[in-house]
Amino acid sequence: MMSMKLIGSIWLVMAMATVAQADNAAVLDTTGQALQSGVDYYIKPAITDNGGRFTLIDRNNSCPLYVGQENTSGPEGFPVIFAPFEEGETVVREGRDQKITFSASTTCVQSTTWKLGEKQAETQRRLIVTGSDEVESPRGATSNYFKINKQADFDGIYYLQWCPTEVCPICKFICGNVGALVENDKRLLALDGSVLPVVFERA
Repeated sequence: MMSMKLIGSIWLVMAMATVAQADNAAVLDTTGQALQSGVDYYIKPAITDNGGRFTLIDRNNSCPLYVGQENTSGPEGFPVIFAPFEEGETVVREGRDQKITFSASTTCVQSTTWKLGEKQAETQRRLIVTGSDEVESPRGATSNYFKINKQADFDGIYYLQWCPTEVCPICKFICGNVGALVENDKRLLALDGSVLPVVFERA
């Protein structure tokens, strides 16, 4: 039989997990509603004149496609769906690991899920590309998971981050926040620069 001490430890861990989840508030869309997994949303800059909705970018006239922005604000862009790492979770929560996938079909025979990509040669900033992570950590494909964090003191305004500590708590990551990088008149998304504040608009 399990000792009372062991049972107490199990209950403590379960209670801590419940509290931790409660501390992660739901991410809100532009109407103040909680984001739901599997539902289409557009991601766009919170500040006008800072590019348009997020979209797929053909960077080198070849596959894979990159994650970027329309150059101007407007109706263009592709919606995304969120898939929380937490099994059974239907609400998208702040600070939790999520897969982000464009709801779009392309000529590239591959996933449209966001993935941490290579460094841009000139700036050495890490780009965000699309595709499935083929190199797995002890607990999963870490390159495909991103967090949504609240922009301090601004309700409904967030920034994106690559730091998949929920997928692999024992891994050591060089985390980075998502911002814009202009290359050949194309607005790519990349880590390791200025943060791009965003909002989420239900499609």
